[in-house]
Amino acid sequence: MQTVRRIACANVFVAITVLAIKILAWTMTGSIALLSDALESVVNVAAAIAALVAITLAAKPADHGHPFGHDKAEYLSAVIEGALILVAALLIFREAWAGFVDRAPLDASFEGVAVNALASAINGVWCYVMISAGRRHRSPALAADGRHLLTDVISSLGVLLGVTLAIATGWPILDPALASFVALNILWAGWQLLKSSVAGLMDAAAPQEEVEHIRAIISGNADGAIEAHDLRTRAAGRVTFVEFHLVVPGAMSVDSAHEICDRIEAALRANVENPVITIHVEPENKAKHDGIVVLRA
Repeated sequence: MQTVRRIACANVFVAITVLAIKILAWTMTGSIALLSDALESVVNVAAAIAALVAITLAAKPADHGHPFGHDKAEYLSAVIEGALILVAALLIFREAWAGFVDRAPLDASFEGVAVNALASAINGVWCYVMISAGRRHRSPALAADGRHLLTDVISSLGVLLGVTLAIATGWPILDPALASFVALNILWAGWQLLKSSVAGLMDAAAPQEEVEHIRAIISGNADGAIEAHDLRTRAAGRVTFVEFHLVVPGAMSVDSAHEICDRIEAALRANVENPVITIHVEPENKAKHDGIVVLRA
């Protein structure tokens, strides 16, 4: 968790640095498209700070008021970032509309475009770091920020190409047109981010391949039991909650049933990252024989 927090701290520094570079590029060119790129970086800074706060909160252990921990704070951060992205898109649309109404010639230098390209290069390297770290450490906040930066890089490349063409051709319409393209790209990214983050807040199940992996682990480590049913999972950041009912012979002692549960829990902890496991033991007359994990007796 300390590694995730260090990356989140570095993310704030990178976001502020890139924002400063993009503002410099805008002041050198006066381009609406480059202004829209800088406005998106303002959102990046706010999102980076929100992610750092959420990751710090998520690291807190479970307490009396939050017995299941604070891991969902990262999903909340991702939802906030999605909302900020939508706000940035609206601001960019406003600037683009002003550019369509007042088509002033774009009197800009290629040096300003080169400065903006430097900011895009930094973002390109950093988004790879963020996405990789988010997947490796199962951090929704880092992964969300990384995906957002990726859309920023893609739109920035389009802006750089367009502004270069606008300077070379003298067609001022290209400037607000490209700003509109950036806004549409940001809107799509914000929607995708909101959708995935809300799914986490709504206790979406673990990915299907992970559920099948959990089923196989239970089946392969429950010798002595009869079956398991009502397997339920949910993901909350780095934690995967697993709960199911374990059916055992009616004459089995509590101690023997507990040994089976211990064996299953040990196997799950060895093969599933940060699981929280709940097993409800039942006598064999509770067996469902329908939609269950069939165990080897």
